[in-house]
Amino acid sequence: MTNFTGAPRPPRRILLIGNANSRRGQTLEAATAVFEQRGIAVQAMHSHSRNAMTSLIHEHATGMDAVVVAGGDGTINSVAPALIETALPLGILPMGTANDLARTLHLPTRLEAAADIIAQGKQRQIDLGWVNGHPFFNVASIGLSAELAAGLTPRSKRWFGRLAYTFTALNVLIRARTFGAAIVTDRTVRRVKTLQIAVGNGKYYGGGMAIEADACISDGTLDLYSLEFRRIWKLLLMARAFREGSHGLWQEVRTERATTFEIRTRKPRPVNTDGELITFTPARFEIRPKSVVVFVP
Repeated sequence: MTNFTGAPRPPRRILLIGNANSRRGQTLEAATAVFEQRGIAVQAMHSHSRNAMTSLIHEHATGMDAVVVAGGDGTINSVAPALIETALPLGILPMGTANDLARTLHLPTRLEAAADIIAQGKQRQIDLGWVNGHPFFNVASIGLSAELAAGLTPRSKRWFGRLAYTFTALNVLIRARTFGAAIVTDRTVRRVKTLQIAVGNGKYYGGGMAIEADACISDGTLDLYSLEFRRIWKLLLMARAFREGSHGLWQEVRTERATTFEIRTRKPRPVNTDGELITFTPARFEIRPKSVVVFVP
């Protein structure tokens, strides 16, 4: 399902925001030059924190046609509330390690090509997932990926890129243990022993894994899976299935599609939203359709 917003509306003036902690330090300067070559006026700002990005958007939104974020999924996640409040469309320059939202939206990672898409002005409405009042574009999860996020540091991502994910993931898998949880919908309560519960809004997460083969970021639903393995080594056999989104065919993987979920655990467990640990269980998930407008090919 796609929700386009009519005729293309090329922006004339944009607020360009970059993560000051990014491992690509010259991104804003290069991006500004690219946009100015295309006749777009740019106000470029660096930010050091999530709260600072929200403040920048509110302070400089007047007179802007769009907010353009140069960064990865965590950086994009941090601007979601301000985008809703200002109703400004979002342009993405994928400069992170995973770039899963860009992958879901079929955006190129090359700076000039991504800037061209924004300059062309084609827009699409997409959904947002919410967990305990916090938005997410891609996925929110409890278990393995939350432990992975806790083990990654900005320094390791800056120095090692994708290798940082690989090293940390191997360490997490070695120490992995199942935990008890209740998965609650408006129809059922299921009690499970699981390694991970993930709730997806977009299609991709974790550097290109698919939450579900036919998941769509504008279909008005959330996709859940729960990894209910007794033997951790089986995860290694499922690598291709995770890439294709066909892991739900395995009997140890529980899948469900709904508009709301609640996950309860005996002790509070951290929830990873788009690569950032933001909240804890009990976690209530909901979908908010057509929340944000983005520039797309």
